[in-house]
Amino acid sequence: MPFDFDQIIDRRATNAYKWDVGADELPMWVADMDFATAPAIVNAIARRLEQGAFGYNTVPESFRESIIRWWRTRHQYTMEKEWILYCTGVVPAISSIVRKMTEIGDDVVVLAPVYNIFYNSILNNDRKVSASGLRYEDGNYAIDFADLEEKLARSTVSLFIFCNPHNPIGKVWDRQTLERVAELCIKHDVLVVSDEIHCDLTHIGHKYTPFASVSEAIAERTITCVAPTKTFNIAGLQTAAIVIPNKEIRARVDRGINTDEVAEPNSFAIQAAEAAFDEGEGWLEELREYLEQNRKLLVGSLKRLVPEVHVVEAEATYLAWIDCAAITDDTQELCAFIRERTGLYLSEGNIFGGNGSRFVRWNYACPKALLADGIRRFGEGVALYRKEKCR
Repeated sequence: MPFDFDQIIDRRATNAYKWDVGADELPMWVADMDFATAPAIVNAIARRLEQGAFGYNTVPESFRESIIRWWRTRHQYTMEKEWILYCTGVVPAISSIVRKMTEIGDDVVVLAPVYNIFYNSILNNDRKVSASGLRYEDGNYAIDFADLEEKLARSTVSLFIFCNPHNPIGKVWDRQTLERVAELCIKHDVLVVSDEIHCDLTHIGHKYTPFASVSEAIAERTITCVAPTKTFNIAGLQTAAIVIPNKEIRARVDRGINTDEVAEPNSFAIQAAEAAFDEGEGWLEELREYLEQNRKLLVGSLKRLVPEVHVVEAEATYLAWIDCAAITDDTQELCAFIRERTGLYLSEGNIFGGNGSRFVRWNYACPKALLADGIRRFGEGVALYRKEKCR
């Protein structure tokens, strides 16, 4: 059945984090889509509401079975039931893992620029960030393996937080790259947390490879974090899973998430996740097609209106990573200026580390009418910025 992704939902004054903005502002920053949730998920929640009681909840085997079926059929990767732990979210999982699997003062490796909350999960727990900068050449990114190995080899490093696919650059790491990363982590005895929350948001014609599927050896030192929340836009329902083949590591992580009280589902978390994985594939396929058209609209419009900027080629996510270095190397100032003058709210790239200060991140997961409005505002904002700041 067709789904209406052109429908504009008024999310103002609903306590929506993304839309907690001024009356004439248009938020296209945080990774939160502006589409109606898949009907299968809404119906599952409605059935739960009809029960009329919302006490403590358990995690049924059906939750694990849904995840296993989805990854086996969609990603050709087979998990075992005992590998899967429920958690309230990928970020709570990562923060708990940092606390449980490393020591205060340890270095934790990331590839920068990267999802900014990784830094919070490290620094807020009194660990140190060891960032290996991605190489940026000819408008595209690649891993600097010499630098990554230098970081992983340090005696103070025991954990690497990996992003597969990578946010904010939208990179789907190919199998050869994953194999090289795995070899280095095995060589230097480093545990890997692989955040794979964007794995189902690959662009048409691209396919993601689960990091733990590369070899049995790397699977034994990999903790994979997955969730339906980005794919189906249900982050507010707080549902995710941690997948750990290694029994000893799994026991420690299980103890950690229970100590941190992030291992118990709310009254809608299980139902929403099962509905997404069991009945949501048709909705997802139409979403991917819609996002493909949105990206083409954004890239084509920017080439025409603001040809100085470069949208980095991507294979996944609904987040455009836009190089604005031809305009400014301070996109924090640029984003603030555009928001003040036009109301368009984008993410400044400096928060993601690495060479992010020359980039903005643009969430284009919205009805086309809103995207067109955002494109218009961006063009006007850049024109004003050049006139007033680039003299």
